[in-house]
Amino acid sequence: MNRFSRRRIFFLAIFSFFAQTTFAQNYPQKFPVPQIEFNPRHYICYRTRQPIVVDGKLNETSWKKADWTEAFVDIEGDKKPSPRFRTRAKMIWDDDYFYFAAEIVEPHIWARLSQRDTVIFYDNDFEIFIDPDGDTHQYYEFEMNAKNTTWDLLLIKPYRDGGPAVNGWDIHGLKSGVAIYGTLNDPADRDQKWTVEVAMDWEALKECANKQAPPRAGDVWRVNFSRVEWQIEIKHGKYFKKRNSRTGKPLPEDNWVWSPQGVINMHYPEMWGFVQFSEAAAGEKKEDFMLPEEEITKWQLRQIYYWQQNYQLNHGCFADDLNSVPELQTLLGPAQKIMLKTGWDQFECRLQALSGDDFWSINQDGQVSKIKK
Repeated sequence: MNRFSRRRIFFLAIFSFFAQTTFAQNYPQKFPVPQIEFNPRHYICYRTRQPIVVDGKLNETSWKKADWTEAFVDIEGDKKPSPRFRTRAKMIWDDDYFYFAAEIVEPHIWARLSQRDTVIFYDNDFEIFIDPDGDTHQYYEFEMNAKNTTWDLLLIKPYRDGGPAVNGWDIHGLKSGVAIYGTLNDPADRDQKWTVEVAMDWEALKECANKQAPPRAGDVWRVNFSRVEWQIEIKHGKYFKKRNSRTGKPLPEDNWVWSPQGVINMHYPEMWGFVQFSEAAAGEKKEDFMLPEEEITKWQLRQIYYWQQNYQLNHGCFADDLNSVPELQTLLGPAQKIMLKTGWDQFECRLQALSGDDFWSINQDGQVSKIKK
């Protein structure tokens, strides 16, 4: 990472500190705010020069040369213990597809759901989340289990902002595959892992991307991965979820992710990882990740959004003057201009970028956008 990228991360970390402490400390009701430093993981996604057979086996040269992500961590980050089993992922691309792969270490591989578009996380599963333009709206969610049963849906906006999820939306041209290293649904033996492979057609992804798909070299998309893991026990030769002895309900599932959220909620797209696309082939050369400068301005606006949501929870309306809020003023650079408009249940805040004359905005639904000149 070059020096300028480190400088950007430094600013984002400072803004995160205020979001976790000052903004919410005086309010009895608190809007959930990520409780970790803002430093999402990043990945360089290289091209594949060869056809990919989507069977879950990951035996093509492109997959072998592509880097693994870091091992997944708990969804809340370092606040919670490390996952019991390792999970990691890879990404590559070509002109037709965005490819994903994952290795899911699991001593007991089981899956029950076999009907498409059911709630797959009732089984152990692997999940992919994609927000192409990073505005936290119109993003994609995909889930699959060890039987290769899939569920794809479109989120108009996060649930915290009213949703909804479009369950009837499908990724046309979707390909997925699973390879089992062990035996499925057999408690009599001990398994090694299952690996997954997914190909998403750019034609489907660009429906709500609001940017070029397939991407150009250097483009950055927001992506995250999640693994849902239930605690199980074996009775009478079958797998059962462990249950709370008092309530009789299954114990809460574990949520292990690539880029931690800092809150038990995958639907905070602003916390997802950064994926930067390269024209180079996997294994051909190494490129550095460059955090787009606009992400600093977006994260500043996100702090204002969190603060306004807290204010609304406790006062029944949004604040109509941010200049009298010292904490918010501390976030701004010396030359940054800020503008605010509010209504009965709406607001829009516009903020000048740290450098240059561009303005970005955020509204009560948390959608971030660049103001057209």
